Formats: sequence, structure tokens, C-alpha cells
Amino acid sequence: MLIQPHPGLRLQARRIGAEGAPLLVIDQAAADPDRLVRKAARGHFTPQGTLFPGLRIRAPLSYEMFLEQLLRPLLAPHFGLPADGRFTFPMCHYSLVTLPPERLAFLQRVPHVDSVQGNGLATMHYLFRGDWGGTAFYRHRGTGFESVDETRQAGYFAMLEQESRREAATDGYIRGDSPLFERIDAVEGVFNRLVVYRRNSLHSGDIDNARIPPADALAGRLSINGFIDILA
Repeated sequence: MLIQPHPGLRLQARRIGAEGAPLLVIDQAAADPDRLVRKAARGHFTPQGTLFPGLRIRAPLSYEMFLEQLLRPLLAPHFGLPADGRFTFPMCHYSLVTLPPERLAFLQRVPHVDSVQGNGLATMHYLFRGDWGGTAFYRHRGTGFESVDETRQAGYFAMLEQESRREAATDGYIRGDSPLFERIDAVEGVFNRLVVYRRNSLHSGDIDNARIPPADALAGRLSINGFIDILA
């Protein structure tokens, strides 16, 4: 399955919040996104891990090649990472958010980081046409952190654990400001839009608690989520 960048793709480079973490928004990312959707519809999605609120299935290996081709020229100017670095993919999956808000654990009700490593990137490729929400970025009120690296990790998670004992999180998926977090940026979920950001930025899916997407690749909140490590 050969996946090519769209010849008319559009790149927007942004900075998140006061810390100015890089954020890329790439519209018309893939030349044939419907082919990716059809591939997902033929697969068997299953729960994977304890934190993702839904179902996943492995994306094709050719999608990793597509990401490397697309992102390699963007590493140095936007993320300060070596353009000749080696791409490795700890994760690259089709994803469907399906978990009802009343079944979410505390850590699923608050923004999260995917890694504390500075060389780790996350990608989110929206492959749905419905109004199923995008991705939002947050600042933790207690610490003021918008990202969590190795130096912040112990203090941040210690405070979050204390807060979880005395302060209720949102009633479901977080959508905007809460007692513990302030929303500082957001990207709308648009078909064939690819979002790229550092994995240690605090973020969350922007999910409507009154309308949870179905477990259906053709009608639900289908995306491809990738984790990328750039090794020198």
C-alpha cells in the first residue's frame, strides 16, 4: 500500500502557549485519504493499553514511510531535531474513541503527555468527516507547566496525584478549562488534516461528552496516531 503526500498539501506552523512548543498543522496531508479509511474498515479493532479510551489496530508499515518522507524536511526548522536522524515508531495505529464518559478513569479525564523525552513527536491524522472533535492543548494550573520533561516529571505527577485525591476532574472528557487545567490552544478535527507536536506537550482529544463516536471506522472518530522518536 503506497501512501504519497498530497501535491496540494498546506502547512501551518504554530507555537503553543507561553512556552512556545512547536505545533504543525498539515492540511490535505495524504494524496488518497479515502484509501486509508477503506483499509481501516477492513480491519479488526481491539482495546489496546489502559489509557486510550477506545479501540486500535496497527496502521500499515507504508504509513510510517509516508510520515518519514513528509516530516524529515520539517524536523530541523520546526523542532530543532537532526534532519538526518533515524526515525523509529514506538506506536503507529488506527484509533477509534469509543469509551462513554462515565467509564473514564481519572487519568483519562485530564490532559496527558505521551512521553517526557524531548526528541519524541506525536502525530494525529484525522480521517473522519463528522464533527467528532480535534485536539486541545493545556496548561496545568498548579505548576504552570504546558509540557512535562524529565526535569518536571517527578514534581508534576506528585502534584497531580495529590489533586486527584481532593479535586474532582471533569465529569467526562475534558473540553476547555477545568479546575486543574487551562486550555491554551486547539486544533479542529478536519478530514485529512495531520497534526504534529512534541509528545511531552499536555494535550487531550476534544470529545463531546453528549455524543460519543461509534465503534465504526466509516462513521466514527477514525484517526491514525503515531509516536516518533528521532535518534541521532
